[in-house]
Amino acid sequence: MRAADFLGKSGSLSAALDGFQVRNSQIDLCEAIDEAIQKQQVLVAEAGTGIGKTFAYLVPAIHSGKKVIISTGTRHLQDQLYHIDLPRVIKALDMPMKTALLKGRSNYLCLHRLELAPTMSFLNRDTQFALQEIKTWSAHTESGDIAELNSVSEDAMVWPMVVSTVDNCLGNECDYWDDCYVVKARKKAQEADVLVVNHHLLLADMSLKQEGFAELLPGGEVFVIDEAHQLHDVASRFFGESISSRQLIGLAKDAIAEQVNDAPDMAEIREYADALENAARDFRLALGETGARMAWQQIRHKASVAKTLQALEQTIDELSKILEQASERSRGLDQCYQRALKTQQCLTAFSAEKTANDDHAAILWFETYSKSFILHATPIDVASLFKKHTDNFSASWLFTSATLQVNRNFAHFANSLGLEHYRSDVWDSPFDYQQQSLLYLPENLPEPSDFSYTRTLLEKVRPVLRASGGRAFLLFTSYRAMNEAADILRASNDYPLFIQGDYPKHTLLEKFRVTPSALLLGTASFWEGVDVRGSALSCVIIDKIPFASPGDPVMQARIDAIRSEGGQPFMEYQVPQAVIALKQGVGRLIRDINDHGVVVIGDPRLKQKSYGKVFLNSLPKMPQTQQLADVQNFFESRVEASARETAGA
Repeated sequence: MRAADFLGKSGSLSAALDGFQVRNSQIDLCEAIDEAIQKQQVLVAEAGTGIGKTFAYLVPAIHSGKKVIISTGTRHLQDQLYHIDLPRVIKALDMPMKTALLKGRSNYLCLHRLELAPTMSFLNRDTQFALQEIKTWSAHTESGDIAELNSVSEDAMVWPMVVSTVDNCLGNECDYWDDCYVVKARKKAQEADVLVVNHHLLLADMSLKQEGFAELLPGGEVFVIDEAHQLHDVASRFFGESISSRQLIGLAKDAIAEQVNDAPDMAEIREYADALENAARDFRLALGETGARMAWQQIRHKASVAKTLQALEQTIDELSKILEQASERSRGLDQCYQRALKTQQCLTAFSAEKTANDDHAAILWFETYSKSFILHATPIDVASLFKKHTDNFSASWLFTSATLQVNRNFAHFANSLGLEHYRSDVWDSPFDYQQQSLLYLPENLPEPSDFSYTRTLLEKVRPVLRASGGRAFLLFTSYRAMNEAADILRASNDYPLFIQGDYPKHTLLEKFRVTPSALLLGTASFWEGVDVRGSALSCVIIDKIPFASPGDPVMQARIDAIRSEGGQPFMEYQVPQAVIALKQGVGRLIRDINDHGVVVIGDPRLKQKSYGKVFLNSLPKMPQTQQLADVQNFFESRVEASARETAGA
C-alpha cells in the first residue's frame, strides 16, 4: 500500500478523523515526499496554506518505518505536532511506534536549581508565589516540561532561576541526575522512531555546542524541516557566538549561590561576583541608548566603551581566579569557573584589535535593551556552514513551508542553505484566491520615507475599514509607524483597538477574535505564525514592503560580502528577504476555505519600481485593483451572499 492511499477517499485518515477532507494537492505532495524518502533525496516543497502539509509529510514519514526527525519553527508548533497531529496519524495508520518530544534545556525544570532558587537573589512576593507553584507542580510532573504549568506565565522572572543551561548543568555529578527531566527526555528521544524538535535544537545539536544532545541527529534517516523559511536566520544565530548581560549576571548569581552552599568560608567569591554585576551594568550604560543595533566597529573605540569593557574583562578575570581555587569544592563551583573562562574567550574578539570582520568570516555587532545588552559574532556565510553539517548525515531531507519561492523559483532559499542537488516544486493552496480575496494597491501615496506617509495611508484605508466593518490586521514595518497609527486611530475612536505590547501575544489574539469590528496593530511578530479564521478577520493592511533596515549590521555585512564578490546584493539578497516576509504577511488573511477578505499594501514602490513586479509575482494569484470602489463592491457582494445563504437556510 502506498503512503498516499491513506489520504484518499477510502483511506484510513478519512475514516478515522472527523471533518477530514480529501485534497488532491495534499495527495500529490505526499507522493513526492514518499519518493524523496525512498530514494534518499533532498526535496524543497512550497505547500500553500490549506493543503494540509503536516499530514502530507507525517503519513509517508511514519509509513517508511525509518528513524524520523521533525523540526518545527517554534515550540508552540512542536507541541501542536507532537500532542495532536502525530497521535492522530499514528492511530489512523495503525502503526504503533515510539515517539518523543525534545526541547532545549531551558524548557525543563532543574531540580538542583529549584533547590538553589531561594538563595539566588531577593525574592519578591510574585516570585515567591510562583516558586511555590513550581514546587507543588514538581511533585507530580512526569516530563518536567514547564509548558505544563499554566499558572505561571511563560515570561515570568522565576523561570531562569529553576531551569538549567549547558553552562550551569552539573552533569552526572548532580544529586538529582537519576531524576533529571532533561536526561529522561534525551533518553526517550534516543529510543524514539519519530522525534519532534525545533529549529533551535536541531541546529544546536548540529553545531555540537549548545544543548549536549550531539548524539541524537546521526541516527536520523529522514529529516523533515517544517517552516523551513525560518531556518537561515536560526542558523545564523547558532553557528555564531553571543554573550549577554543576562549571562554575566546569571554567572555572578550562580557563583554566589554555589558559594553559600559549598564554600561558605570564601566570602571573596561574593565580592568578585558583585563586582561583575556592577561591571556589566556599567558597560551597558556605556553602550548608550536603548534599542541600538549596531556594528561593533562603530562604537568600539569610544573611550567609555573601551574603559568599561576593560573593567568587565578584569572583573571576570578576577572572578575566574578565585573560582579556580574553589572549583575543587563542588561540581557547581567548577562549572562557574568554566563559564568564567568561556566568557573571557568570547570577550576577546571584542577587545582585540583584529576583529572577526577583518577576514569576512563574521560580523561583530551589539544590541541594547532598557537594562541589558547582547554582543554577537554572527557568520556572514551560513550556507557553507550548514552544508558542512548536513553532509555528515546520509539521509532524506524535506524542507517545506508556505513561503519558499521568490518570483516563482527556489534559488534564493536553496542558496541560503547551500543546497545543490535537490528536487523542488510548489503545491498551490486549495483556496480560491480569485473568489475569496482582493489585493488593493492605493494610488497617490507619498514616498514611504515621507514624514506624512503613515497618516496619509490611514486616510486612504479609512473607507476600506468602513467597508470591512473593522475586522482588520494593520501590519507595520516599524514600532514607530505602529505607534503613530495607534495614536491617530485612538483619536477617532471608531473601532476597538488592540496594540502589540498591550497584552501577551496569545491574549491579544484571543481578545481580537471575540471583539466585533476590532483592529489589531502589530509589527514583525504578527506577520507570521498568526492564525485567525472566520469573520473576525476580513482585511489585512500592510504599510510598506518589509525591507530589512539598511543600518542593520548583519544585513550590511552580507551586502558588502555579496558586492565584494561581484554580485548585486539588492536583487540577490534584500529583495528576496523582503519577498518572503511580505508573503508571510499577506498569508494572514485567507486561512480557511470559507474565509474572504481584502489585502491592502500601501507601498507605491510596488507599481513604481521595476522590482515591484517580483513582489507581485510572488504573491497568491488574487485579483488586483487600485480602485476603492472595487473594494467596497467586494465587501458588499459578500454581505449580499451571506444574506442569501442565511435566507436559504
